[in-house]
Amino acid sequence: MGLTLRQIRENTAAARELMARSRAEKFGVGAFNLDNQETLKAVARAAVAKKAPVLVEVSSGEVEAIGLENIRDLVDNYKYELGLEIYVNLDHSPSVEEAKAGIEAGFEFIHIDISQADHEASEEEIIAKTREVVEYAKLTGALVESEPHYFGGSSNVHKEKIDYDEIKKTFTTPEGAKAFVDATGIDTFAAAIGNLHGSYPVPKVLDLELLEQIRRAIDCNISLHGGSGTPLHYFSDAVKIGVSKININSDMRIAFRNTLEKVLKENSDEYAVVKLMDEVIAAVQGVVESKIDAFGSAGKAVL
Repeated sequence: MGLTLRQIRENTAAARELMARSRAEKFGVGAFNLDNQETLKAVARAAVAKKAPVLVEVSSGEVEAIGLENIRDLVDNYKYELGLEIYVNLDHSPSVEEAKAGIEAGFEFIHIDISQADHEASEEEIIAKTREVVEYAKLTGALVESEPHYFGGSSNVHKEKIDYDEIKKTFTTPEGAKAFVDATGIDTFAAAIGNLHGSYPVPKVLDLELLEQIRRAIDCNISLHGGSGTPLHYFSDAVKIGVSKININSDMRIAFRNTLEKVLKENSDEYAVVKLMDEVIAAVQGVVESKIDAFGSAGKAVL
């Protein structure tokens, strides 16, 4: 249906207020990946059940499969039908052009990740292109997120153990975070403190002392990517320190696929797929609700 520029600006103003509330009241907002309408329905139902504000996010693969405008319309339909405080984040946008398209589509949150497409991109190039997106986002007021280097892992199930000695080489430094935020003017900094995309055979370990140092060094919002497979107590501590946004993807995908395989096996003669999805949606909803509880965002929606 499309939004007017005025409506988009009203939405981004509300998104900025949400981030300010999250810091003042010490809760984190879950950013849950949207693979399809069933995933969106699971997130929406969890938000209703927990009276929580939520972000749904898509990266290039989901955008290619569904379409920017379709994503915006789907989310808005659930927003108005169910009465949700819900926003859309363009996650790991690999180019300035794609980030600008997300801004024009009315996404309230934009993550520009130049190093996603080019792992060898220089910090100077990342800063310049991030600043370009920050300037363009002034059109709508969208919040821009970024980081100065490639963030490892992938949103999948990994069989290898986590090599913490290697990962620590890419940890954020307080000095580096401040320099990057000052140079780009971003709204949200994606910190690397042991969080890693994907699910691994061992639990992730977050360096909360480093997070405290980063929080003291910068005044913008802080996000944590790669939240799947992280013991929940880390989230409770992280939001108290001042994390505002936490990304979850793989845990949802695992619940979706495992439950779907179970349902298909139990209903081998049923070909109306829509009749098989209730249990799948409920499984993903359960994952989302558990994260909302850990983030402290239950009961925080403003409608």
